[in-house]
Amino acid sequence: MIEQFPGGARLSRRNFLALAGLGAAATVTACSSGGTAPATTYVGPDSTAVKAAEQVRRTNIGTGNTVTASLKAGLTRIDLGGVQVDTWAYNDRIPGREIRLRRGDLLRAELSNELPAESTIHWHGVALRNDMDGVPGLTQSAIAPPQPVHLRIPRPRRRYPLAPPHVGMQFDRGLYAPVIVEDPAEGTDYDLEAVLVLDDWLDGVAGGSPDQQLDTLRRSGMPMMSGMEGHGGMSGMDMAAQTDPANPLGADTGDVQYPYYLINGTLGADPFTVRARPGQRVRLRIINAGADTAFRLAVGGHQLTVTHSDGYPVQPVTGSSLLIGMGERFDAMVTLGDGVFPLVASAEGKQGQGFAVIRTGAGERPDPAIRPSELDAPPITGLALRAREDVRLDRRAPDRVHELMLGMDMSGYRWTINGATYDEHTPLEISQGQRVRLRFINQTMMFHPMHLHGHTFQVVDGQGTGPRKDTTLVLPNQTVKVDLDANNPGQWLVHCHNLYHGEAGMMTTLSYTE
Repeated sequence: MIEQFPGGARLSRRNFLALAGLGAAATVTACSSGGTAPATTYVGPDSTAVKAAEQVRRTNIGTGNTVTASLKAGLTRIDLGGVQVDTWAYNDRIPGREIRLRRGDLLRAELSNELPAESTIHWHGVALRNDMDGVPGLTQSAIAPPQPVHLRIPRPRRRYPLAPPHVGMQFDRGLYAPVIVEDPAEGTDYDLEAVLVLDDWLDGVAGGSPDQQLDTLRRSGMPMMSGMEGHGGMSGMDMAAQTDPANPLGADTGDVQYPYYLINGTLGADPFTVRARPGQRVRLRIINAGADTAFRLAVGGHQLTVTHSDGYPVQPVTGSSLLIGMGERFDAMVTLGDGVFPLVASAEGKQGQGFAVIRTGAGERPDPAIRPSELDAPPITGLALRAREDVRLDRRAPDRVHELMLGMDMSGYRWTINGATYDEHTPLEISQGQRVRLRFINQTMMFHPMHLHGHTFQVVDGQGTGPRKDTTLVLPNQTVKVDLDANNPGQWLVHCHNLYHGEAGMMTTLSYTE
């Protein structure tokens, strides 16, 4: 439930939505050799159904407290820790200033666009009203400079989101900020917390930019990295198909070799440092803001106990390391020893790593290039987790099943869903109140972190215990099934959270119909 002033929806013909005005629902007429089929009426972002769902949320605000935040998107020079780059960022910081509120609070945010381009904010991981989701051409108009926009976001749920733009390659610059939603029922089992935002970085390095990198990929075609033979010709198998536990993403983990990897906007030469006392329990809130990189995270000399995935509690799992796909968020507890310890986010399948420090006592800072032995153990992954019982969906058969075939075209840098790029896509139709199952069938030899806007889903594991998430890894040549309740009407993006794959076509829409 969000309000935006000024604003509104601008839905393009390529999305199969043709709105005559903001208050209308979109009608599409399909033709075939047999004549004209009945018209399909899509629920527009400013429709009566969206307003009714907003009113329901409005009656459940909770605390009555309002938290305010101001974000200025602009050009800036940032010191990454010995490396100066010219980039785009919120309030001249990377990451942007943390927004923190309690569950049930109202968030009122103002975005001022001082960029040389239109922009938006997408509240990644928040089930908000459709006309505030930040997808130009689908849910609202982009914000032109220097236009200020006021946002009102009541009652974020358990999960904590990220606030990036959803325009072109802007997310692979410095335009992101963590949003932490505290749950009053939690906090008694740890002594302190640290928010860790992981990122892959190329913007402003040697004059390069994400847009130039995407252009290079499009000109050169699909990278022929190891494991690419037969890429796109495989049929999806069951989620339980065999993988190498030590390297679950396979041999090909990305299309871009980044020069730098960051933790909280800084390099290992000037690392982010967590200061604590021996024996304390720290809650790590970990967010992968990378565009093309999954990270394997470990703390030297320690074990991690994963407690939440995408903000939802899971049955705790302890291990040496954690694999985090783009757009995923995890919470992990660590009981700290005495000394100085490396916290490393290794770029999975690539050269390089992010580096931070946990200090509880005296000692020299570890070398930023250190590789803790904990990284060598098979990592914990989101797919292996089980939702805590109180957040599981009730068990029922799906009313609607959609298959999403994840593919690519070797003749160029073109990533597809059901054989089509976003500008060619056919909406996946659903109706209010349905239990919907999405079957992500990966026909490629690369992993895809698939993200759904406006909803959370439960990964189907056959026992009704899979994790609640909004972003899930779909491993090479495998199938992942997720269930969701259709309770937030409108037009919602489904896409690969590898930004380069998404911009090259791997996006579609989950579309409510009347």
